Amino acid sequence: MPLEDDFSDILKKARTGQGLSVSDIAHATGLSEGDIATLERGSQPQGRAEVRVLAKALGLRSAPLEQVAIDKWEPVAQQAPTWVETIHGSINGYGVQGYILHDGEEALLIDTGYNAPAMIAWLESHRIRLTGICLTHGHADHAEGIQELLARWQVPVYLGADDVSILHWKPSKDRLTAPNDGQVIPVGRLSVRCLATPGHTPGGICYRVDTESQSVCFVGDTLFAGSIGRSNPHTLYSTHLDSVRQCLMKLPYDCILLPGHGPATTVREELAHNPFAQDC
Repeated sequence: MPLEDDFSDILKKARTGQGLSVSDIAHATGLSEGDIATLERGSQPQGRAEVRVLAKALGLRSAPLEQVAIDKWEPVAQQAPTWVETIHGSINGYGVQGYILHDGEEALLIDTGYNAPAMIAWLESHRIRLTGICLTHGHADHAEGIQELLARWQVPVYLGADDVSILHWKPSKDRLTAPNDGQVIPVGRLSVRCLATPGHTPGGICYRVDTESQSVCFVGDTLFAGSIGRSNPHTLYSTHLDSVRQCLMKLPYDCILLPGHGPATTVREELAHNPFAQDC
């Protein structure tokens, strides 16, 4: 699976997140506005020196940005544990992932993957009981279809309080639960810890699961392999970086990070290769 973001996406997210114009970046780098606009439309940089000067102007880590832009880095392929089922969806060809976390008897959904019918079919065919729906944030590609799921299973929907207004379809108040940072949600023999990670949206939440053999974190759009999601609104950019650097990058090195788009990765990979993952 290719990276969700390329060099142009990273430039745009870093620039707009800081409220900078193309003119601002041109002034800081000595590149022309036309050159920067062309790069943001997908053109390849002229070389490592150009990447470095852009990284400095945007407050990004230069070596990882070079790896994405020049070396075409991709993370080592990760296999999700047997207790995680990945459900793929598509919005006009744009791929999205949701997940079913289960112990063989009970299950939690982590986002809908814009494919509630596939989730329903999997749960029913495996005769596993749904006990809750965990949403990383309120955007439609991650939450659409909860009405179909709730029509079959009257379960709680976990979502950050500041994201409820984003939902296209809102469950009844008695179904919505805004978990606290650190709250634990049981699912059979497994436990899910909620991590408040605002930035991509005001109420973003990641969900961490630890077993004796493996740690996994469902990160939604807070982080992608080699990048991050867009900060909505852009004034949350610094908050978003804090969520990535002070929360996700503090997880165990071998923790598998399962995003809403693009390939799975690990904390170790992102510390080495993500331009946003640490301060310059």
